[in-house]
Amino acid sequence: MKASAKKVSGRSLANGLGLFSIGLGLAELLAPKTLARSLGMEGQERLLQAYGLRELGVGLGILAATEPAPWIKGRIVGDLLDLGTLAVQLKPGSPHRGRLALALGMVAGVTSLDVYCARLLRAESWQARALKWDYRDRSGWSRPPSAMRGIARDTVPQKVSTPHTTPAYH
Repeated sequence: MKASAKKVSGRSLANGLGLFSIGLGLAELLAPKTLARSLGMEGQERLLQAYGLRELGVGLGILAATEPAPWIKGRIVGDLLDLGTLAVQLKPGSPHRGRLALALGMVAGVTSLDVYCARLLRAESWQARALKWDYRDRSGWSRPPSAMRGIARDTVPQKVSTPHTTPAYH
């Protein structure tokens, strides 16, 4: 049996990323010590909670907005911040190096999803604008061409005068 691929809409992917943000934000906000310990970031629990607030805000913004694209861009910026924070922790000889590398890979994967979603939303926005201003079926005439033939000949007045010329200004 052949598997059929469904086309994912930008909006549905954005909603999924918004829910993911809320879940991640709650984890960072409610369990910062556990997360910090597993990544070797002890003493940076407040930073993780701040990142959790950011994730919650962006997630709620995505779900509440009629146009989620700016919020998805906010996710991308947040992902870059997360990647930088994790990369700084990746020190030679760190006992948490494996977990940090895994976390970096996961954040990079989600970042690629965010970029893909932003591109989908932009393409859908362009398509919606193009559909709104589609004039291909319009001719510009109020009647069909067959009804317009001879109109100018029949409606031009018999006596047409030319405009008066104005004297030159010296």
